[in-house]
Amino acid sequence: MYDTDDAALDTAASLLAADPAADAELARRGEEFVAGAWRRGWQPADVVRVVRRELGDPHLRLAADLIRAQAAYDRPRGPRWAAQLDGLPAGPATHPADRGDRFSRATTVLELYRLLLRLPHLEPLDEPGTRSPGGHPGEHPGAHPGGHEGHPGARPASRALARIRALLAKAEATGYPEEAEALSAKAQELMARHSIDEALLAARAPAPDTPGACRIGVEPPYEQAKAVLLDAVAAANHCRAVWNEALGFSTVVGFETDLAAVELLHTSLLVQAETAMTRAEAAQRAGGRKRTKTFRQSFLAAYAHRVGTRLREAAEAPVSEDESLLPVLASREVAVTGRLERMFPETTTTRLRGVSDEAGWTEGVRAADRARVGRRRPLP
Repeated sequence: MYDTDDAALDTAASLLAADPAADAELARRGEEFVAGAWRRGWQPADVVRVVRRELGDPHLRLAADLIRAQAAYDRPRGPRWAAQLDGLPAGPATHPADRGDRFSRATTVLELYRLLLRLPHLEPLDEPGTRSPGGHPGEHPGAHPGGHEGHPGARPASRALARIRALLAKAEATGYPEEAEALSAKAQELMARHSIDEALLAARAPAPDTPGACRIGVEPPYEQAKAVLLDAVAAANHCRAVWNEALGFSTVVGFETDLAAVELLHTSLLVQAETAMTRAEAAQRAGGRKRTKTFRQSFLAAYAHRVGTRLREAAEAPVSEDESLLPVLASREVAVTGRLERMFPETTTTRLRGVSDEAGWTEGVRAADRARVGRRRPLP
């Protein structure tokens, strides 16, 4: 329905289209709106995700361009923020599809600005060693363009995480379930060993790390089941997750090494689940059944439930084999829980909906068994 808000937007777009002299001021306002989003707790990947979800590709490219422009005025914000900047899509200046008439471009700009101004406050995710995100151009006396590299909170790329990433990529690419299972198991084993190594080193350090947090998109369809899977992966890797259904992401709290492991494993398990679900659906269609939404929903719910069970079993193995790890892991769990409760003093539980297809549930359990993570060797 065409409402008063849209009528006002069209009028403003007409005025801007007729006045090329306003372009520079309009761009400056856009950078200020991006900086305002940072002050309300948003990060580059969050803005990209919500723009992609609510608007279109021209808005997304414009948002990326504004984020890059604002980055020149920002303080260094840590390696995770820098990685998000590196992953931004191409901006309008480099995309021929956005060179339309002035009215269309002005409409795109105003629709994006309206979304940016309406973004709610989020829990801040300050990275260890960084100062709180700040304002807009000209507001940072100590800022310098490109100040993301060499930040004191940054760590060199972990060789262990590189090996884990390579193993999971192979697990996603193979067409053989047994090979995918073995590769996923090895990856989870390396995650556990790497996490415990980091925990022991931090415990001996004069100033141990503190828990951080990141946001991971939980995209439709079947986002409830995907959020359950993410929660299971987070719990198995000494993290905690809180799902924001309205904005389409989960906030995961934990130590940095564990957060990286959660991001890698969750992404890989989603890819493997999609592959297994497509294969199971093909078998169902061969038997005369049409593909249904309830089959997929039930499949992913069962997959998440079963993988969660297996991950919990795997997570208990190294601790049961070496009980000296208990005090270190317990202290980190207390720290993670404390950070989570400070960020989210009030949470609610959600009942998983739409799980009613028996065949989908059965196939999901079978797929999760093939993706099992297995036991992990204790530290030498």
